[in-house]
Amino acid sequence: WLDAVAFCNKLSEKEGLQKAYSGSGESITCDFTANGYRLPTEAEWEFAARGGIQSRGYEYSGSNSLNDVAWYSSNSGGTTQDVGTKRPNELGIYDMNGSVWEWCWDWYGDYQSGSQTNPRGTNSGSYRVLRGGSWRLIAEDSRVANRDFYTPGNRFVDLGFRLVRTKN
Repeated sequence: WLDAVAFCNKLSEKEGLQKAYSGSGESITCDFTANGYRLPTEAEWEFAARGGIQSRGYEYSGSNSLNDVAWYSSNSGGTTQDVGTKRPNELGIYDMNGSVWEWCWDWYGDYQSGSQTNPRGTNSGSYRVLRGGSWRLIAEDSRVANRDFYTPGNRFVDLGFRLVRTKN
């Protein structure tokens, strides 16, 4: 997570955009109004994975058949695969399930009760949210609703990230 945040800021800087992140270590803050790159919030990630307002209510991102849209333990051959080789979801986004876990901005915690619009999760914690599953997991662990967590400094062969930008 820490490396992904640093990458977002470096890419933003390289392209002349406002950096989204400031601070260091466990005290990193995000300026969601900045036009630079950042990690999606957990809610943004799930909205995109479900197909946004074009959602057809699939169990996985773009299909009810995981084989059609994701690399996971039964079809990955025990390794990552090329991006975009499976079908995209309703928004044309590839590989939201399987492939590699994707870091999100949010600290891991229980969801708040009641309806919310674009929540950003708790303000602190010990773990950051991961979404999407990976090539190492079984089908049940690759559902759009599945979530996991790791410490922000953790690195592993099936962890990755997806970039987003706030539209100004």
